[in-house]
Amino acid sequence: MNSASQWTVPKWPFLAVSVLPIALAFGIVFKSEHPISTTLVLACVGCVVLGSVLACLPFIMEYKATGKLIEVNAVGTVSEKLDDLKHYAEQISSATGQWAMVQDVTKGNAEKTVAAAKEIATRMTEEIREFNEFQIKLNDTEKGALRLEVEKLRRAEGEWLQVVARILDHVFALHNAASRSGNVELAEQIGGFQNACREAARRVGVAPFAAAPGDKFDAQKFRAHGVENPPAESVVAETLAPGLSYQGRLVRPALVRLQDSNAPAAEPVAASEPAAEPLPTKPETTESGEFALEAK
Repeated sequence: MNSASQWTVPKWPFLAVSVLPIALAFGIVFKSEHPISTTLVLACVGCVVLGSVLACLPFIMEYKATGKLIEVNAVGTVSEKLDDLKHYAEQISSATGQWAMVQDVTKGNAEKTVAAAKEIATRMTEEIREFNEFQIKLNDTEKGALRLEVEKLRRAEGEWLQVVARILDHVFALHNAASRSGNVELAEQIGGFQNACREAARRVGVAPFAAAPGDKFDAQKFRAHGVENPPAESVVAETLAPGLSYQGRLVRPALVRLQDSNAPAAEPVAASEPAAEPLPTKPETTESGEFALEAK
């Protein structure tokens, strides 16, 4: 009987017994002489009260029994909850132990992973350093080879520029000799030959130039023969040796004689050996990467 609806007290005996005192009270009232005495009134009231108590007694007992049943059921429920709580506590304890084991294993694996990552990073750093050193050595080797090739090219350039300049000087001296000889046809032929040689030289960047008689003296392009510091208003009388420029840069100024009575007379220029300055053998590099020769 775990349900309150099933745990009931039989009421009919109490109701049957409660009728007797009430019936006795009615009997006293009807059978006694009127007016009824106080004693009889009290007796009738006592009988009614007794009957009422007997009629209410089963309900009171059932109420108390139901309360006890509820308490018992509550205690049983609490006991079951306590059992479940104990079971949950065991599960929590087991889970805590498993979690601690997982943490231990994970911690060990994490330490191994960190150590492996550090080792990989160290190896990568070492390999990068070695690769950089190799690149530096390779760059130095390539730079050395390129520097050597550049020096060879400069030397070769200086040599062929010396050859071209000497040829042009000899052609200029030959043209001067032909002009002074008085033979017009020979002078024209040698002049055409000189123009052809100069045109061929221009194709490789060498441009000879000369000053025409009567041109104003330019200290940057010309050099006066026999005069250290010529005046600014000096005038060119004739060109003794042509100037040269290589790839637009002045290599050698032209040697000229000035129209000045105080200046020394110009020495005659031999046909076999022109009166010109020798060219430097080592060209210098311009900003654009081309090689040019500086005049002394």
